[in-house]
Amino acid sequence: MKDSIIVVSGGMDSITLLYDYKDRIALAVSFDYGSNHNAKELPLAEMHCKRLGIPHITIPLMFMKDYFKSSLLEGAEAIPEGNYDEENMKSTVVPFRNGIMLSVACGLAETHHLKHVMMANHSGDHTIYPDCRPGFVSSMSAAIQAGTYDGVDIVAPYTNITKADIARIGKRLGIDYSETWSCYKGGEHHCGKCGTCRERREALAEAGIDDTTVYDD
Repeated sequence: MKDSIIVVSGGMDSITLLYDYKDRIALAVSFDYGSNHNAKELPLAEMHCKRLGIPHITIPLMFMKDYFKSSLLEGAEAIPEGNYDEENMKSTVVPFRNGIMLSVACGLAETHHLKHVMMANHSGDHTIYPDCRPGFVSSMSAAIQAGTYDGVDIVAPYTNITKADIARIGKRLGIDYSETWSCYKGGEHHCGKCGTCRERREALAEAGIDDTTVYDD
């Protein structure tokens, strides 16, 4: 039964969720919020949705770039290189990004009479991004349920698994991860140095997947 909307970025995690739950997804939504890598991610999100026959829309949230502070909104040179951990990646937090996107997705869900909003956060995000943590997901889901006639909720099945676990799911589903985007710098190719590139490489290696991503380094 197609009873869900998914927030899909074009990255590894949300594309895996898209394929994993394709039989339940009635609508996919992406957001253009002016990040360094939106231009690389969004066409991939659209491509995968089209391949699966899932309607896809992109909603602009450019006020976030105009008014919020984050290195993710300030150009490639602002993105830190190194490991995917709290100390190194904290500057990339876009304040309450997931809360804003989930709120919009909730409105779309109720408009289209859908029961669930799907998001693809995972355990590796917890220390860095407050709006990816289990407590946020459960509280946001409760707020959305309380604020909608249809009792819309959040489905976040990857919350307590790792990115490597997600890659294993994708391997089973036959996903070509070269058709996803991770790099926060948003250059022509993945830089290979930033935290998200390193996390991507490590997850694919741990899952035993041949990484055909083009990296600059």
